[in-house]
Amino acid sequence: MEKRRITLALIVLFICALALMAGWGRIFTRTGSENGGNEDAWRPGVPIDKAHLKIGVIHITNPTYEKSGFAYAHEVGIQEMRRAIGLDDDAIIHKNSISDTNPVEIEHVMRECIAAGARVIIATSWGYMATCEKLAQEFPGVVFAHTSGYKRNDSNFTNYFGRIYEPRYLSGIAAGLRTETNKIGYVAAMGKNNSEVTGGIDAFAIGVESVNPDARIYVRVTERWYDPPEEANAAKGLILDGCDVIAQHTDSDIPQIEARRAGVWGVGYNTDMGEHVSDTVIVSVVWNWGVYYTHLIRSVIDGSFTTAPYFGSMRDGMVGLSSLNETILPSGAREVIEAARGRIESGEFGIFDGVMETNDGRLVGKEGETLSDSEITLGIDWYYRNVIER
Repeated sequence: MEKRRITLALIVLFICALALMAGWGRIFTRTGSENGGNEDAWRPGVPIDKAHLKIGVIHITNPTYEKSGFAYAHEVGIQEMRRAIGLDDDAIIHKNSISDTNPVEIEHVMRECIAAGARVIIATSWGYMATCEKLAQEFPGVVFAHTSGYKRNDSNFTNYFGRIYEPRYLSGIAAGLRTETNKIGYVAAMGKNNSEVTGGIDAFAIGVESVNPDARIYVRVTERWYDPPEEANAAKGLILDGCDVIAQHTDSDIPQIEARRAGVWGVGYNTDMGEHVSDTVIVSVVWNWGVYYTHLIRSVIDGSFTTAPYFGSMRDGMVGLSSLNETILPSGAREVIEAARGRIESGEFGIFDGVMETNDGRLVGKEGETLSDSEITLGIDWYYRNVIER
């Protein structure tokens, strides 16, 4: 009899435990807006109260100490988003100066953000992509958004970039109109194996040729996104080659500083480098990352988030040009550039339309067609015919 009572008591305890577990299960399967964003419950695509939203931002350098350049442009966009959404300062978890070539460090700081409650990880450099892919599988209740990459999944990992080649083309027009030596330098972070950089160089070169067929673009590669000493060396070498305009696709403003020191002109990148470097900057090709970051965080909050890649343009304001320095451009330059902008934004003209000749004599593209965005961002491994590798 005693054994039966003990057995019955154990059964009752077991049933109570199951009921308790079921109750907790119901708690942890509510939406993020109901449970304050519990990691075991919320999933992207379900609305979440912005009061419970924290965002981890991973920068390759430290925008706190910069006034221009890549990380600074992203941070400006993050703060624009924060104000537009109405988030508190402490909703943003900053991780600065994180090398994108050190996967151990990248993973460590992303895990720190998640442990601190981050529901969104914004990874702003190319080399963060593999870590985003890995952690997205482990943390399905966290959105991972990666700059300039091509990987994503169907639930919580997306990528974003823009048609930066559009303003690159326009800046090429400005450079082609400004040069007197017909030698234009270009400091490039990566070589022909990186389509983001190479496609931008080609768009710039096509823009130069449209107004100055005699000009040539001389390219020096640093092999790093951010390396001020190498960027300086590359710019100095191009100036010694006789280049009187220095353009760039690198993360710092050092190439523009070297151009100023040498008394030549420059085309900046990422932010308006004319504001912080010198009036030797003709124009800058700029990113307005706040356009995307505001779109992203609003979609997370209202539950409309999907992992479809975002690819912005001049039309939506994601990319563009800074104000032209018309004091150092010939008369009528603005009208030429604005006419070209109108043709691009209307769809009348595509920068990579038709058949193009490479600098090694090959023909690419097809008559009556234009390269797709995916081909431009992933498939360009050639330089346009007026480009010279140094």
